[in-house]
Amino acid sequence: MLEKLFHLNKLNTSVKIEVLAGVTTFLTMSYIIFVNPSILSKTGMDASAVFVATCLASAIGSIAMGLIANYPLALAPGMGINAFFTFGIVMGMGLSWQQALGAVFISGIFFFCLSVTRVRETLINSIPRTIKMGIAGGIGFFLAIIGLKTSGIVVDNPATLVGLGNLKDPKVLLAIFGVLLTTGLYVRNITGSVIISILTITIISIATGLSSFKGVFAMPPSIAPTFMQLEIPDLFSISTLTLVLSLLLLDLFDTSGTLIAATERAGLVDKNGKLPRLKQTLFADSSSTMIGSLLGTSTVTTYMESMSGVSVGGRTGLTSVVVGICFLLALFLSPLAGTIPAYATSPALIFVACLMAPSLKDINWDDITDYAPSVITVITMPLTFSVVDGIGFGFISYTVIKLIAGRHKEISTAMYILTAIFLMKYTFL
Repeated sequence: MLEKLFHLNKLNTSVKIEVLAGVTTFLTMSYIIFVNPSILSKTGMDASAVFVATCLASAIGSIAMGLIANYPLALAPGMGINAFFTFGIVMGMGLSWQQALGAVFISGIFFFCLSVTRVRETLINSIPRTIKMGIAGGIGFFLAIIGLKTSGIVVDNPATLVGLGNLKDPKVLLAIFGVLLTTGLYVRNITGSVIISILTITIISIATGLSSFKGVFAMPPSIAPTFMQLEIPDLFSISTLTLVLSLLLLDLFDTSGTLIAATERAGLVDKNGKLPRLKQTLFADSSSTMIGSLLGTSTVTTYMESMSGVSVGGRTGLTSVVVGICFLLALFLSPLAGTIPAYATSPALIFVACLMAPSLKDINWDDITDYAPSVITVITMPLTFSVVDGIGFGFISYTVIKLIAGRHKEISTAMYILTAIFLMKYTFL
């Protein structure tokens, strides 16, 4: 049955290798079951329900990817997008978390529609690579400032806007140690470096009396507080349009980057460098986003951590199915999720920011009309605490600078349209 479903022999793999790859991928991305509830609960969402929604959405998405597309790619609520959900949409734009879930659902529908047409390739290709890299780097810095703020390493200062936190606070010191520990373990190629760091900081915290132990295993809590609670925002509002557009672009960039990197590493692209079953892959991804919003979590996307499973031999969808099963088993870890303090998970945000920072090297640093808009994007995201504003300022500055420089031929039609949409957002709001 497994051979018929996943073509193991054809892809020169085995059940043993695929299971090992699935467990490896799960260990490298399992931190999301603790980090996601910590982030989304700041909107007022029930943390226990978000924990269940995170596990279920990740399980459904990963299993769907394995069965529909037969690729070793795992899915879960995306890091960066979940922070945007909380700090950008709910806290920044003033939407309720129910409306934010509605926006995620709509973006999933749009993503699905783009996935069955060629509009997706046209849209992605029309946005300059230098802007894409700026967006990736900007989201990294956005995650970093959230992690620094949550851990207490950086605090608000009325005189200088921000300042250094209290380094005598043991919680702050543990957060700093968490960043160093995660990075060191990662360099040593130790599987699950992030989750090991989170658990280590939690154990130290409990042992020193900084937090209390609530247990490890229990029956899954109720998902009722978030299940089917989404509300569709005003679709005719410019602010809603730019919000959905931003969510769509983030998911598109995230998924496309992971697909390219993981499938090339696994040798799954054809002789022309194209990915077979691309529509099935994007169908699984976009459907998972819609299902995730119904369950009660932010955008579900394909995880770059899938590369860890590929690196140990994962080649088929059986790897993804194993990841999904692991997420279902993780449903029984809700007491542990409630035990882990915020300063134990915040180092994960800073670490992921470090992993995203190298994208800045791919910005075209030889042309100021390319790198100036990228720098504006990178700076704007963390300082305005808004991914939408970072994308908007990047698009607008790119188009205007190119026009002033007399290089209008370098601007695509799609960029003109996107710029106009964001200009309307800032003009009429």
